[in-house]
Amino acid sequence: MAAVAVKMATKTLTKTAAALGVAAWLAAGAALGGFSLPAAAALPVGATGVHTIAPMLEQVTPAVVNISVLSRAPQAENPLLRDPLFRRFFNIPDQPQARPQMSAGSGVIVDAARGYVITNNHVVENAQEIAVTLKDRRRLRAKLVGRDAATDIALLKIEAKGLSALTMGDSDRLKVGDFAVAIGNPFGLGQTVTSGIISALGRSGLKIEGYEDFIQTDASINPGNSGGALVNFSGELIGINTAIIGPAGGSVGIGFAVPVSIVRSVVDQLSEFGEVRRGRLGVAIQDLTPDLADSLNLVGDEGALIAKIEPGSPADGGGLRSGDVVIAVDGRPVRSATDFRNRIGLLRVGTPVNVTVVRNGAQKSLTVRTAK
Repeated sequence: MAAVAVKMATKTLTKTAAALGVAAWLAAGAALGGFSLPAAAALPVGATGVHTIAPMLEQVTPAVVNISVLSRAPQAENPLLRDPLFRRFFNIPDQPQARPQMSAGSGVIVDAARGYVITNNHVVENAQEIAVTLKDRRRLRAKLVGRDAATDIALLKIEAKGLSALTMGDSDRLKVGDFAVAIGNPFGLGQTVTSGIISALGRSGLKIEGYEDFIQTDASINPGNSGGALVNFSGELIGINTAIIGPAGGSVGIGFAVPVSIVRSVVDQLSEFGEVRRGRLGVAIQDLTPDLADSLNLVGDEGALIAKIEPGSPADGGGLRSGDVVIAVDGRPVRSATDFRNRIGLLRVGTPVNVTVVRNGAQKSLTVRTAK
């Protein structure tokens, strides 16, 4: 009975809170033995007082496009079957032409003045025609500027006025737990927005592409989202949505995006050369395991161990030696052998790079120029 009385009293006090004032209302509550205020909805850090990301999306979504691709699936065949005399001699009927196939994906406008659109290589691979549909429903023919299968990034160009472009953020500053928003064209439904967090960083070993340093997110990503944008709550592009892990082909909260740090370096070369011209140092590397770290008297196991130097290579001429442990490239820490390979493999041929190594317990900084 007492509990019922308190509930009813609380309702009465709530109704009269505006009349009594907050101080009087709390004092009255204390006289009744105390009561608590309703809990406020939790908000992400940095979004205090903001109950929606709609204003940000209004600025961002015009830069995310739908991509339609007309392609013909390549057919494996014996070259002899292309010879009409051979087919006639063996009474082989003419081979039917491969049927055209339509597929859908997503893309991101990153340069409004030049009409540059980023998407995945696998979205436009084998494309005969590429069409881009903007949020305002304009449908435009797109030209393939260049593509790179090793990073699964392709660059398209469209001709149009009044385009919106996304600003590239800094994926190197991301932390697990940061909020993220995925924008794309899942299942060809049209532009769709999903949200989540950064679940992991530096994912590799998935054998999806050659250079792997994925951002993992639980923002829902599905077929058709490929090439779409992963943005932060400031509306900056932090990644290009690329792959999912899903037993049934749908989202199970494990999606992967190519970090914008990789995208930026690839797009710069695609726009200039139409391809990526990768540099090399001439080293064989391996991960620094805890056992190796102990044997080398190193603290921690982050870094890349140089196992072998190719004679006459840029690494040899630059002073790198077998047994050196690379801990940083151009001042940025190196986490693993894969991380080191990604950093070097995405540099242009002839680029000088500052490599920090640990040798005989002491740090040493060397400058090496990549070669073809």
